[in-house]
Amino acid sequence: MPVLPKYMKLNLDRRIIFILMAIAVIFPLVFKLGLPNKVTPEVKNLFGQMESLNDTSVVLISFDFEASSFPEVQPLANAILMHCFSNNLKVIGISLLAEGTALGEKVLKENAAKYNKVYGKDYVFLGFRPQVTATILALGEDFHKVFPEDYYGGSTADLELTKNIKNYKDISLIISVTDGDIPFSWINYAVARYNKDLAVLATAVMATSFYPFLNSGQIKGLVNGLKGAAEYEILLKKPGMGARGMDAQSMAHLLIVLLVILGNIGYWMERRKK
Repeated sequence: MPVLPKYMKLNLDRRIIFILMAIAVIFPLVFKLGLPNKVTPEVKNLFGQMESLNDTSVVLISFDFEASSFPEVQPLANAILMHCFSNNLKVIGISLLAEGTALGEKVLKENAAKYNKVYGKDYVFLGFRPQVTATILALGEDFHKVFPEDYYGGSTADLELTKNIKNYKDISLIISVTDGDIPFSWINYAVARYNKDLAVLATAVMATSFYPFLNSGQIKGLVNGLKGAAEYEILLKKPGMGARGMDAQSMAHLLIVLLVILGNIGYWMERRKK
């Protein structure tokens, strides 16, 4: 009978597994692996929609998430902002959740700095407004009544980017970066009432709720969690946090499969030995 190797013993110290898992996760985050990742049609649709916009187009990005989901939504926000700024699109940032305000401002400001964008001309951040439904409806009537000032207290009527914005007619695309159900309000009131194009960048757990609206054409694109962020980075040819996160996740999954296989081999050999 074959002798069972020590590494296949059924009583393998769990600390070894913990160490292996830590290596499998950390290594791809430090070193770029570039594991293959298939791009889904819904991500391609949004990418194509963004590519069709010209450099005078204004994109409204609503940071509709809370702090607890920031590690997952940050790669999504980074990817869409990279695309906006690399194509010289104008960006207006808002938030319909209080927690998303400071985080949204941080992500917007950091990405704008990478492309040397000028505040007030290339992008603005207007901050938080309560009452989701009322805010979305009011933006369709009078932009400046909803946001008379930006996040920093400056008049939106004096900023080059916002002074000529009257309502949704002056905005080419709305993008909701979300971890919840706020896109339903955008669909019900901005899309249905004002016929505005909407794209949703959602956490993986929420993305399934929006596929019926994608299939019906009520939203123009859907980017699904960390995997979607990685796909978008592939289309941009700028791998970043999303791609590395997916590499780490894939390596962890491969390690789990390998451990399951080794465990079954060890169990089978142990039974033969007995």
